Amino acid sequence: MDRPRPGIRVLTEDITPAPEAPEGLRMDEAAAAVRIAAAFPALAGHPVRALRTPGTMNALFRIGEAHAARFPLQPTAFDEVCAEAAALDEFAAHSPFPAPVIHGVFDGDAGFPSAWSVQTWIPGRTAADALPEAGPFPLLAADLTRLIGALRRVPLRGRTFDGRGRGGELHAHEEWMTECFAKSGRLLDVPAARALWERLSRLPHPGVQVMSHRDLTPPNLLVSDEHRLVGVLDSGCFGAADPSLDLVVAWHLLELDDRRLLRAALGSDDLEWRRGAAWALQQAMGLGWYYERTNPVMAALGLRTMRRLLEDPDLG
Repeated sequence: MDRPRPGIRVLTEDITPAPEAPEGLRMDEAAAAVRIAAAFPALAGHPVRALRTPGTMNALFRIGEAHAARFPLQPTAFDEVCAEAAALDEFAAHSPFPAPVIHGVFDGDAGFPSAWSVQTWIPGRTAADALPEAGPFPLLAADLTRLIGALRRVPLRGRTFDGRGRGGELHAHEEWMTECFAKSGRLLDVPAARALWERLSRLPHPGVQVMSHRDLTPPNLLVSDEHRLVGVLDSGCFGAADPSLDLVVAWHLLELDDRRLLRAALGSDDLEWRRGAAWALQQAMGLGWYYERTNPVMAALGLRTMRRLLEDPDLG
């Protein structure tokens, strides 16, 4: 048996060792319903509905009205899903806006060799679905200021950047950016994007870290019809990072005037703000070409963000 992490309800069972993991995992409603009912008897009988999202890491299923299951699309170890669950719970405890909390974590089996989880459901529409392409969204900018400020005040407790993904040194991503520039010629002004990256990627690390959501993108933010923030999703990577990292949301969601409102409210100096633009550029450059045929929502997000970055007079 795997050992449970403190504060997480973990359910496991004796299983036959899983075969070697396939390249990609699949889960449908019927198979998800069987596993959910077996792992969480209290949820048996609730309707299970597959959710169509632009996300690329998990298959998501709504369970009744109050829960959702996340099945990784790549084999993921039990301890890793438990760590993500702990991060979700810590984030929810500190976020000024509703966020999912973990109902339980269950280990994989021979038919689905990955750990998976069930969490609470947060109602709302994602910013990727609900917002028009352009603002103004001054109230949303104010809400994002409140969110980022609250996360930065969470104690680090000795934690530092774990080296995964974004949030460390910008120059660590040079090889990836070179590939993105080479494959994006038909989609955007690559010379301009390359020149912007060359300027921004040279900015030094600030030498401090804060707690960060680490993926503040439109699919992870729930908004109301009044363009207010009403929920935050996918906080399983909540951890220490460059203070600039959560600023990517400025270019992912906001036009110039609202970006300036966000910057002023956070008190971001030139280094912090421009490093935030660099992280947004690093993320957006990979979305357009990579998802051009397989995930048009994510591809469109990347190209829209690149437009904002390349047209931003404050980055000149």
